[in-house]
Amino acid sequence: MVNEPTKRFEMTKLRRTANAFVSGFVKYGACPPELHLLTTRGRKSGFLRTIPLSVLDSESGRYLVSPYGEADWVRNLRKDGFATLRQGGWIELVSVRELGSAEAAPLLREYLNHPRAAVVGPYFDAPPEAPDEAFEAEADRHPVFQIMRSTTIRL
Repeated sequence: MVNEPTKRFEMTKLRRTANAFVSGFVKYGACPPELHLLTTRGRKSGFLRTIPLSVLDSESGRYLVSPYGEADWVRNLRKDGFATLRQGGWIELVSVRELGSAEAAPLLREYLNHPRAAVVGPYFDAPPEAPDEAFEAEADRHPVFQIMRSTTIRL
């Protein structure tokens, strides 16, 4: 049985407005280096869907972490296995692989040890100092995708 996270994410009008505002900065490259625009194809509609998302650059590779649980972009990625990441004038076509709980646990801990934890931390049950088992449980609620291949183009 999966426990509900401490705080549940809701896409409010304020969040949509904030995403649009942040997306403008990311589109022109005026943002932190880990922030990108993730574009996936809608699994039902086929329309392109874009959201701002932090990419986790780890010693073991690059990862997409869902801090708010099984969001639409997660379900879209599971269906297609590829997406684009944009920052400034660069677009990357990426293919991904979803990680299992044991593989994802140390990456979720690393994700929460970043300053972004102030925003996403309340959506996790485990604090950064929690044991590995707690992060394995978190992996069921916070999917992690490894970026396997990427091709970058300049606009």
